[in-house]
Amino acid sequence: ALVVRFLTKRFIGDYEANTGALYSRKFTIDGEQISLQVQDTPFVSLEDDTDTICCQEQINRSIYWADGFVFVYSITDYESFRVLRPLHQHIRRIHPNANIPLLLMANKGDLLRARQVSSKEGLQLAGELGGTYSEVSARESCEGVHEAFQQLCQELSRSGGGCNGEKRRGLHLVRPKSPNMQDLKRRLKQALTSKGKSATTL
Repeated sequence: ALVVRFLTKRFIGDYEANTGALYSRKFTIDGEQISLQVQDTPFVSLEDDTDTICCQEQINRSIYWADGFVFVYSITDYESFRVLRPLHQHIRRIHPNANIPLLLMANKGDLLRARQVSSKEGLQLAGELGGTYSEVSARESCEGVHEAFQQLCQELSRSGGGCNGEKRRGLHLVRPKSPNMQDLKRRLKQALTSKGKSATTL
């Protein structure tokens, strides 16, 4: 939902399940036009009751290629918050010496009555991981989501990209699939068509 909000400024509550597509968008930051690629990765979970994450190979490939990271959790789901520290440790094992910009984004800021993770906890974890913190509601507004992504892009611009290019070229890993905005538009159209049918049925 956050990626859709950022790329299209629209909110779709229910749409086709994400398969880890890579999307591209050009926009201007500090007077300079940049091309941003966003890898929308599948969900990461913890193995049983341990603090070890279960990572698909696709996620590992994305980590190798990434210049910055957006950690998203729901303020109404403590388990989604609990997975972030082990995920960060996993990333540090892959990039032990890289200074990679990180954004910790707490979503569903409109559901305060169902909150399980406090803003204080989010800020504390962001400080621990060396990232910035933003609490947003993808449902209510696109402005907060866009500002958070823009802040991360500014950090990326200042750092000149996080990972060592030579190291990445030596990995012999397959780069993620080409950017596909057409696929995202198709998913949105399907969701809107489905909602229209549901509304008619009701």
